[in-house]
Amino acid sequence: MTFSILARCPQTRMLGIATATRSFAVGARVPFAAARLGVVAIMSRADARLGHFAMDLLRQGYKASMVVDTLVRNDPFAEHRQLAVIDDDGDMAARTGTANTDWAGHQIHDGVIVLGNVLPGVQTLDAMRNRFAATAAEPFEDRLLSALEAGRNAGGQIGGQVSAALLVYDQDKFARIDLRVDQHNEPVGELRRVFEAYRPYIPYYIQRQRDPRVPPWHEWKPTV
Repeated sequence: MTFSILARCPQTRMLGIATATRSFAVGARVPFAAARLGVVAIMSRADARLGHFAMDLLRQGYKASMVVDTLVRNDPFAEHRQLAVIDDDGDMAARTGTANTDWAGHQIHDGVIVLGNVLPGVQTLDAMRNRFAATAAEPFEDRLLSALEAGRNAGGQIGGQVSAALLVYDQDKFARIDLRVDQHNEPVGELRRVFEAYRPYIPYYIQRQRDPRVPPWHEWKPTV
């Protein structure tokens, strides 16, 4: 009951994922990422333990396809899952288990993976992939969120969405962006609202991680 886009920026090596689903708190179960390591989606009866396992495998030097193969071999419910991995070198792999609810599928193309289940059709994935490609001049996080909006506008998933999340890593060990809408009648739109409020403060929260002496956020002056 989820649709997602994962990507790696070849210029900046940023890694990110945007995702939405019909159940609560998608950000707690589906998206996983780490700087200079990779980005992972665990979907359709998502088990967060598989996400942590996937990240451990990436730390051990496994490539994307090896991660997916290992997850499948160690999961008795692999046919119920959808998996996607992009590693730091840009290698990509995805799998849609045979027990996923139609329509379900994935696409791998030019640094991007789009995938989903319980969708009205392939148009949700096509819209995400095409929007991401069409926004190449925009900031990486904007492209991910815009692609998620395009997927929603193309039909999203059957029954609508309840939660959404955006997770982006640059080269720091902490996330550049980690925003979640855990329950909302229109979570992708709410994620956009939260993101636009947060956007001017991205440099602030990066700086504060490195230097706790910076002033409180409400005293800090955005440069935009």
